[in-house]
Amino acid sequence: MATSARMVRSNAAPAGRENDSRETPRRPELTVIKGRRATGSAVSEGFERLLTWTRARSMPLLQVIVAVAFLAVCLLGSLALRTQMAQNSFEQTRVQDNISTLTQDVQDDQAKLDALQASLPQKAQDMGMVPQQGSISIDLSGYQPSQQANQPSKGAGQ
Repeated sequence: MATSARMVRSNAAPAGRENDSRETPRRPELTVIKGRRATGSAVSEGFERLLTWTRARSMPLLQVIVAVAFLAVCLLGSLALRTQMAQNSFEQTRVQDNISTLTQDVQDDQAKLDALQASLPQKAQDMGMVPQQGSISIDLSGYQPSQQANQPSKGAGQ
């Protein structure tokens, strides 16, 4: 038969640990929950827990109010900016449509003008006009006014 190994258990501290003091672990603090109702809704319980949490902090209510106000202002600012961006987008689309319409009108008018200019020589011929042949130049270097232009007419003043 084999003998089982003997184990010795002792409360004595091993060498080198005699001066260590053992602290007993602290127990967690217990709190009493007041007014807990079985019929309360989850929202009201959450709100009560929020109020309990804020009361446990230093200057809690003021900090929560400031944080909620900041978040509300950010939300409203974001909504205002998004609304303004959408409005600007619609305005830009409207202006671009007007510009393209006006550009098309200008192109149509330019095409009409070009067509009228192209038909101008034919219309002049239809009216009996003769196109100019060669160039005409007038030399005024030896110009002498006529005698009749310098004398006043006698029949008009009497």
